[in-house]
Amino acid sequence: MPPATPDPAANPDQLRVLFATSECAPLIKTGGLADVSAALPAAVRALGLDARILLPGYRPVLAQLPDCRELARFAASAAFPGSRLLHAPTALGVPLLVLDCPELYDRPGGPYQTAAGSDWSDNALRFGLLSRVAARLASADSPLDWQPQVLHCNEWQTGLASAYLRYAAGARAATLLTIHNLAFQGIFEPELVAALGLPRDCFSPDGVEYYGKLSFLKAGLQFADAITTVSPTYAHEIQGAALGFGLHELLAARKDSLHGILNGIDTDLWNPATDPLIACRYAADTLAAKAANKRALQRRLGLATAPEAPLFAVVSRLTEQKGVDWLLAIAPQLLALPAQLALLGGGDAQLERGFLALAQNHPQQASTTIGFDETLAHVIEAGADAFLMPSRFEPCGMNQMYSQRYGTPPIVRATGGLADTVVDCTAATLADGSASGFVFHAPSAAALLAAVERAAGAWRDGATWRALQRNGMARDFGWDASARRYAAIYARLAKNR
Repeated sequence: MPPATPDPAANPDQLRVLFATSECAPLIKTGGLADVSAALPAAVRALGLDARILLPGYRPVLAQLPDCRELARFAASAAFPGSRLLHAPTALGVPLLVLDCPELYDRPGGPYQTAAGSDWSDNALRFGLLSRVAARLASADSPLDWQPQVLHCNEWQTGLASAYLRYAAGARAATLLTIHNLAFQGIFEPELVAALGLPRDCFSPDGVEYYGKLSFLKAGLQFADAITTVSPTYAHEIQGAALGFGLHELLAARKDSLHGILNGIDTDLWNPATDPLIACRYAADTLAAKAANKRALQRRLGLATAPEAPLFAVVSRLTEQKGVDWLLAIAPQLLALPAQLALLGGGDAQLERGFLALAQNHPQQASTTIGFDETLAHVIEAGADAFLMPSRFEPCGMNQMYSQRYGTPPIVRATGGLADTVVDCTAATLADGSASGFVFHAPSAAALLAAVERAAGAWRDGATWRALQRNGMARDFGWDASARRYAAIYARLAKNR
């Protein structure tokens, strides 16, 4: 079919960026990547760039986009079935390209796993196709009139795009890969190299090979023109063995191309002064109204209405990465302060059982809600006194920023984006107005308990607590500054390319 241009038409004076991602809120979401994929392209468009999103056509995505228009077709090749490229009008404010391939994406379950929680057996093909189409749209072989100057890839699911472009003929866009969590690397058997349409000689230590396996993420880190990750501290941490997950030497070798840029948050969606999901709206100068949200949260969760006890909260995946096993270990001491605990999340079955048992044994003091509920997440942020994020590692994290915005001081471990966004409460930081939460360093349950006890003591001092709340609420966690840093990298890459 003849080339087609997605709406709106390209402006030759704008820098063109294709943002390739495996999820994008609100269409499909499993974590923070979806929020970034919605917010960052919109933020750089607000700066005058022409950013567009490429997303797989999963069943729930297409169900929400009934008015798609076909732009191009891609014939079957290697082990890939044929596919179509669609343009979808959405409320995102960003033009959306949808990769439609029913054989790979039209199925129940999530984007990466079955309903039973196991990885789709053909994930290499599913995200190999996404990477391949992203690369083609960023090359001279694109079927579209609109062609990006920069291809922005995200996570392992689009990491292979840089490898496809490395081995393609002709002009191509510059490539940038963002690491949202280095622990997920897209590792598959080496026999898939041919099935993915890659040349045999790419399977080497200087290519896509990773300890005898094929790694999508390693490919992206090897061949991308620039690499970013989601906080300055995490960019430093992943160059060391402890958090480098076997890729630290490559990342250290590419340190001049590696940039740590803190994620932002949607400050319109997360705003206690306008939030329609909470019981009583409030701002920094009306913090007394927060007490009504605490009572509403206690009633909703069946907890005792106990204004004399601090209410600690967690909204998290229940995994060891998040440090919630430490929280479970200290829960008896936390409740004995006295205090209350509200948890929303799911994940490891053993941790789920542990927190459910805690709530059953202490129904007036502890509540556990398994799963995820967006409304309840807002209600928790508004109603809790303090928020717990004791992560072993945390590339960026968003809840600690939501919490500060809602006057709910976070308790965090000094790692990744948590270290970059929370200022520990000390006499000095209270005096200079920067204190916004509680930070502990040692990776242990004992260190978490000490931080919780510090927070409980500060909570009992009304003046100290109000200062912490107002300091956090005054901070700007919006996307503008980060979007400007990305725009500067895009411009440099486009110029060099």
